[in-house]
Amino acid sequence: MEHKFELEAAWSGGRCGAGTIRSGALESAVSIPSGMDGPGIGTNPDELLLGAAATCYVISLAAMLERSGIVPTQLTLRSTAVVETDDAGQPTYRSIEHRPLIMLEAGADAPAAERAARIALKAEQSCMVTRALAGNVRVEAKPEVRLSGDGGGGA
Repeated sequence: MEHKFELEAAWSGGRCGAGTIRSGALESAVSIPSGMDGPGIGTNPDELLLGAAATCYVISLAAMLERSGIVPTQLTLRSTAVVETDDAGQPTYRSIEHRPLIMLEAGADAPAAERAARIALKAEQSCMVTRALAGNVRVEAKPEVRLSGDGGGGA
């Protein structure tokens, strides 16, 4: 089965111009980020790629946990991307790191926490965006699993 997604974009100006994008529920102003000598209006390709990778990962993780019978009391994610710019000003997307926090019921046992951590690592390999980036961008998951009420450590 094939699924199509379409995006419409409008742009005004040159490199330091700005534009808009619209695709389904996504609608945003776009430009080059101010940290890369752009106007910093709206979002940018770097944030959009990170957003695609992070949402794909967290959805994959939630589905895999559910299929395994693990129901977290809380599932949160912090993802970080690194983009390097060379001496010629050419940016390259180097890496994405996902740090999911999986909270389990206080009564969950150590094997359940270990299984949740293994699933979090496998979810990164299952995500279609990660697979699309393979060979170009290093994508890594560093999960933390805690029991509800556990303030420290994890699996």
